[in-house]
Amino acid sequence: MSAEGFQALRFSILGACKIFGTSSLYAVCVNSVEIHRAREWTGEIPEFVQWLRISRNDIPPFLRDHLDGGMSEGVGWKFAPVRLFPECHELSLDNDCILWSAPEGLKRWMENPDGRLIAEDVCRCFGKFSERCGNEPRNSGIRGLPPGLDFERVLKTELRENPVALQSELDEQGLQVAAIGRAGNPHVVSAADVSICSPFPPHAPNPGKCGVHFVGLNARQLPWSLNNRPASEFIRENWVRWKSVVREKVEIE
Repeated sequence: MSAEGFQALRFSILGACKIFGTSSLYAVCVNSVEIHRAREWTGEIPEFVQWLRISRNDIPPFLRDHLDGGMSEGVGWKFAPVRLFPECHELSLDNDCILWSAPEGLKRWMENPDGRLIAEDVCRCFGKFSERCGNEPRNSGIRGLPPGLDFERVLKTELRENPVALQSELDEQGLQVAAIGRAGNPHVVSAADVSICSPFPPHAPNPGKCGVHFVGLNARQLPWSLNNRPASEFIRENWVRWKSVVREKVEIE
């Protein structure tokens, strides 16, 4: 993960703590790097946040059977483990997804004992699950599960019906979106509330009303260029442009 990705992680943690307070449970799952390094690169966060070192063995065996040996593109880590707090309303955020106030979709999900939650996207990107994910664009950077849901069982069912190899981030996202939607339409965090942000259309150039998902920020390098400049340079410039604004919004008063 890039240095900017760790900076975003700190803001994501602080924003969540601002919204949900000290009585909620928080965990940061770390893979491919030691926890002490991740904490050092992330910076100061509240002491009540747990840090968990995750390995490939934390991915359930039924899912490992659908991954390649090298887990290319980081595919699979979002399922390691499938759930941490199964008796709670469990919200999973990508490290580059930062909230500073509760979106309406999230509020409705928290009020629903059986509800599921997913984020809106600006285009449909579901890989090998495209035909199973409906017509609306969705993004798994925000995922909410209700108390008591056996999400492992739901994922098993989805993979049994569509037994494909997960080879890209889009396949992983498609699996999550398809699984989330199996019980009917989930609650949705709108892109107006939490923007899908990057300097490249159709992404939004600015944060949303309640948060922002800085897509592409984690990559140290992206495999393409624009006007003879690496795409990652544009991504970093966009982060620098908004960093101080986001910092002010996530500060805990």
